[in-house]
Amino acid sequence: MRDLKRTKAQLSREAIERLYIAMRHLFIRGSYKPLGVSGEAMIEALQALEPEIYGSINDPEKVELEGLFYVFQRLPQGIEECRYIKLISREGFETSNFKSIIPAKRRRECYRIDEEQMFIEMTRGRSDIYDILTHLTFLYIEAEKIRANSINHRREKKREWLMLEEIVLNEEKEDSFDRKVAYTYLSTILGRTYDETLVACKRFTNATKVNSLFHITYWLGRLSMDEHFEKNDREITFSSSLRENLGHHIYGELWAQGIKKYLQDQDLLDRPIHIISANLHSVMNSLYSTAAKVSKKSASLEAIAGILSVEQNDDLRDKVKKYALKNGMHELDDSSGTNISVQIVDTSKIDLTTLPREISYDEKYVKESRPVIIVMNYAFGEQAYETMDELLKPYDWKSDKIKLHIESIAIMGKAGILDGDKGDIMIPNAHVFEGTADNYPFSNDFSVEDFEGHGIKVVGGPMITVMGTSLQNKDILQYFKLSSWKVVGLEMEGAHYQKAIQAASKIRNSISPNVITRYAYYASDNPLMTGKTLASGALGLDGVKPTYLITQLMLERILNSA
Repeated sequence: MRDLKRTKAQLSREAIERLYIAMRHLFIRGSYKPLGVSGEAMIEALQALEPEIYGSINDPEKVELEGLFYVFQRLPQGIEECRYIKLISREGFETSNFKSIIPAKRRRECYRIDEEQMFIEMTRGRSDIYDILTHLTFLYIEAEKIRANSINHRREKKREWLMLEEIVLNEEKEDSFDRKVAYTYLSTILGRTYDETLVACKRFTNATKVNSLFHITYWLGRLSMDEHFEKNDREITFSSSLRENLGHHIYGELWAQGIKKYLQDQDLLDRPIHIISANLHSVMNSLYSTAAKVSKKSASLEAIAGILSVEQNDDLRDKVKKYALKNGMHELDDSSGTNISVQIVDTSKIDLTTLPREISYDEKYVKESRPVIIVMNYAFGEQAYETMDELLKPYDWKSDKIKLHIESIAIMGKAGILDGDKGDIMIPNAHVFEGTADNYPFSNDFSVEDFEGHGIKVVGGPMITVMGTSLQNKDILQYFKLSSWKVVGLEMEGAHYQKAIQAASKIRNSISPNVITRYAYYASDNPLMTGKTLASGALGLDGVKPTYLITQLMLERILNSA
């Protein structure tokens, strides 16, 4: 008889499914308590999954420091102090007197309503909600460890906890205290070594829009103690407006209409249009940096990119942007709620002779066709479908529906690589949508050979579009890598983009069925390698070369005839 014992990958997939089912149920219900029955179901599923990004989540004593840092860069500053968290849609707070709090690494409008309550805008769809609920569940797990490490067997607060209270009070008053001694107390509460605690504290201190590790540890532990001893439960709620609006493309439609209106106002609707989903600096810098004279004319694009990527060179970046805005580029700041800003470039206003020497172009072709480039900042998960779907629809003008002349769509993204290192490049030929039967093979105008010979490792093959990067573990990823899927990397938007493109080109007839698609990703992490996950730190300057190489090839395809 066949052995029906399930593999670790299958058990992990089951844990992900349980987690998402629980999230959907709680969202529909409208509220839950993190340590209530429903909250415990999410905690059990997350611990069963044991995602790589959350490291030592299952260690009963060790608080996961890298995971904490990763999460707090993506949550609003001060959320550790809040007993009540409410997820809302765009409901008018942007015009209120409440100060907007925006996390360092994830653009979300958040509002501290009072000492105990934080409101967080969710305008990027389900992926955004799943992402934040996963992070919050992780925080509650770590908070329980902090509480357990801070009380003794007689249910009394340990001396280290009482000392931490004094340290946080001194920190708030900006009074001095002996940090060496403070690190010792904190290391006991965190269940980590002195060295580990020291490194983590410095990392939190040097970060922007993140409170100190002393402060975060104290408040996570305090709220856990209040719930454990005083029955002051923590609670997460979802506004009725958020539950009603989710999935209806409200923000994506407003966003796309703004872009199309600008194109019409500038008489650009009848031009060939090329869409690029990428960051908002590499295309601009590649097209305008040499003309803006931020370096020697003979400097390579890579050298220029390196100069502009140095944190202290804000003046040079501003110089490029000011020049670009006067020479064919317009920037549309988002007011719709998508948090996706857009640049629109009229290539007919660019002096092609000033382009970096690496970028080839067909001057006659550019002058005759006068292509327009729409650069949209990164979408987040499912939001990629909403925004691309709305952007590719015809423009509703009075009683007319005006089709956009979309010639190409290029997606440059950050992704996890399964066989390589940070800064490597992945060229997909299909997107496999995790947890579904949806697979999207496509013709990629880019090939592995296009990127070879530049000193960067390049791999090609299918990529998996995951429901959340924070929910991946080694068992699942090894399965996708070693099985017949032969997946080379993972990301969150590819299948969503391709779903919108295929619907527009093959079903709705909104755009040409011959629209060219180009996908290229650079590796921000390797979740299969210890110390190389997203929680281990940002890509930094390692991402400059692949980003600009991909940008260069994207622009060359646009500025030359097929």
